[in-house]
Amino acid sequence: MFNFNKKKGSEFYDLFIESAQFFYQGTLLMDEVMVDHRKADIKVKEINIIEHEADKVNDKIIDKLNRTLITPIDREDIYAIANGLDDGVDLLQGILQRIVIYHTGEAREGAIRLAKLLIECTKKIIRALELLREISKNQEELLKLTSEVGKLESEGDHIFRNELAYLFAQVKDPIELIKWKDLLEDLEDTLDHCEKLADLLRGVVMKYA
Repeated sequence: MFNFNKKKGSEFYDLFIESAQFFYQGTLLMDEVMVDHRKADIKVKEINIIEHEADKVNDKIIDKLNRTLITPIDREDIYAIANGLDDGVDLLQGILQRIVIYHTGEAREGAIRLAKLLIECTKKIIRALELLREISKNQEELLKLTSEVGKLESEGDHIFRNELAYLFAQVKDPIELIKWKDLLEDLEDTLDHCEKLADLLRGVVMKYA
């Protein structure tokens, strides 16, 4: 383990934030489609571009990791954070593609609310990554942010369960039920992914603070 927060390792933090911004941008596209499903085709093209750019950032992180002897935090933590952020974009890309394939039409209220929670989660993840440069100094705020992501995920679980119960009780068209069950599960899975990222960051904080 190398715990040297030197300037030459600061590029990792810059790249983390850049990657997280792509994750956040993806949630904004998701929100736009939930508000107006007619934008789905256009937003899929945009998420495909974002996913490509996010992959390039992830490649930069991994390449830098392979070339850096002394890293500011553990190598496995850098690798996990980088891939976790990149995977978040992939999840959003998959949901938007499914919306187009399914021709879902107007979004359900629960799906709209889950999309809003994803925006809030990614905002907090970005802020946590901004503070990660000085872990000891920012320990309290970092732990608060990661805890807040967990609370948002719990709120999402509640919304997901209620919406699922409504689907099975009220939606008679089995195709429509399957469409929205799949999409709600995808959105909830992405919220779970945000919580896992927050847990990973919390672990880094506890290791170095």
